[in-house]
Amino acid sequence: MSDIIKNRVHFMGIFDAKNSNPNGDPDAGGQPRIDPMTGLCLVTDACLKRKIRNEISLMREGVPGYKLYIESNCGETLNARDEENFELATGVTLKKLAEYKQDHSDVDDILRKFVCGNYYDVRTFGGVMTRFQAAKLNSGMIRGPVQISMAESVLPVELNEVSVARTIVATEEEVQKGNTTFGQKAIIPYGLFTFTGSISPMLARATGFSEEDQTLLFDAIMNMFEHDQAAIRNQMALRKLVIFTHDSAYGNAPAHKLYERVHIQQIDPSKPARNYSDFTVEVDTANLPNGVSIEVRD
Repeated sequence: MSDIIKNRVHFMGIFDAKNSNPNGDPDAGGQPRIDPMTGLCLVTDACLKRKIRNEISLMREGVPGYKLYIESNCGETLNARDEENFELATGVTLKKLAEYKQDHSDVDDILRKFVCGNYYDVRTFGGVMTRFQAAKLNSGMIRGPVQISMAESVLPVELNEVSVARTIVATEEEVQKGNTTFGQKAIIPYGLFTFTGSISPMLARATGFSEEDQTLLFDAIMNMFEHDQAAIRNQMALRKLVIFTHDSAYGNAPAHKLYERVHIQQIDPSKPARNYSDFTVEVDTANLPNGVSIEVRD
């Protein structure tokens, strides 16, 4: 592992979705999440972090220190994983610990350090560890140094219901009705989205988030849609990542002032936006606040 990060960082990501459902809402029948008041499309922070986790699992598969605590379809409960981590970290079982020791504050610290050292997503995004009631242990909530916002479309989006036909039937009841069944897919024709994030060196000290971890995070964000393709989101791409690095741990400028340097305009508002080329995206790099540098990745 490289050194723990020492500089405050803010960043903004810009991505687009074409003929896709970027993040279905289970409470709305899986339709895209749309703010009813503004018509803007939303993608949750949990969705973005899931894509980052998936990319990390490909980039660091089998590498010690880069396991994922929150995995999809891992076949193991979090409680079982926590008990396994506890035994690996301390060398004793929870039951044995509960029998002979009352003050477990040192064991709490050992467990937290073990989890942060072994799981990339915990030392990055944080997590809530299981409360081990039998041993009166509570490693509690680990605050991660990396925080990511929900993404929001730049313009209101259209919601289209696309009918699809299936020529092979699955049940006898469907046979009686005919050889074709129909379904629908909810998509947006096009949306350009932005999200923001921050990295705290102060919180990184507690989890061990390093310079190497930060580099890996930005690489994963740049590629997070490349291996997440599906029929309903096959045309999504990270278009730009703007990184603001402060020369101090506390920070040298307010986050919102930095984000305001990214200007996105629709070229012809009289026509519906259908491609990234329908917008101009400019980043103001002039007269940056003292102690702030900027990197733009395309």
